[in-house]
Amino acid sequence: MYELHIGNKNYSSWSLRPWVLLTALDIPFVEHQHWFGPDAAFESFSPSRLVPALVDGKTTVWDSLAIAEYAAEDHPQIWPAAREARAFARSAAAEMHSGFSTLRSQCSMTVGVRIKMFDTPPPLIRDLARIDELWTYGMANFGGPYLAGGSYTATDAFYAPVVFRVQTYGLGFHLSPEARAYVDRMLAHPAMVRWYEAGIAETRRDEPHEAEIARMGEVIADYRAK
Repeated sequence: MYELHIGNKNYSSWSLRPWVLLTALDIPFVEHQHWFGPDAAFESFSPSRLVPALVDGKTTVWDSLAIAEYAAEDHPQIWPAAREARAFARSAAAEMHSGFSTLRSQCSMTVGVRIKMFDTPPPLIRDLARIDELWTYGMANFGGPYLAGGSYTATDAFYAPVVFRVQTYGLGFHLSPEARAYVDRMLAHPAMVRWYEAGIAETRRDEPHEAEIARMGEVIADYRAK
């Protein structure tokens, strides 16, 4: 059985991707959670000293996209069966994996907090416009309700952190009605609900993440356990 090493569920967008993918598709795995902080010892399980990392016997895979591709060798439902949908799904996931730097840097993931941003700079609006374009194209061309068709795939998992960011930072008004409806559906997905509930139950705080949040806006609600 796979062993998946992840970070704090409140903060770790990279950990969310493989976790929610395996959970949504009922692929069994054992979860190992590790806390961010000065005493973190990620090198004990991850060659990159980062999360996530998937351990399968003697094999370790330490990148979220590589994890999806590795698991797909045994679980082909991770990607769409139709070739055109699969090409879109892989391209969209790879674009998320390597792009959207403004969204990543200015809207750090923190699932249990609601933030009123001090500013919404043009590069962030462009990132959101591109995400909206990807989402609406996928749903319009492959039938929905997911990004690449009627089934949850890795593409949905790779945009799961964006879904939480839209909720945290109140970014929905930058999205089309179709994209906002997708956000609502994904927030209600059982795998996302499980992650969210575990995230707000955490009491550990990571100061660098908290500082990033404070720089970007005013905390108007904090649903995390004290």
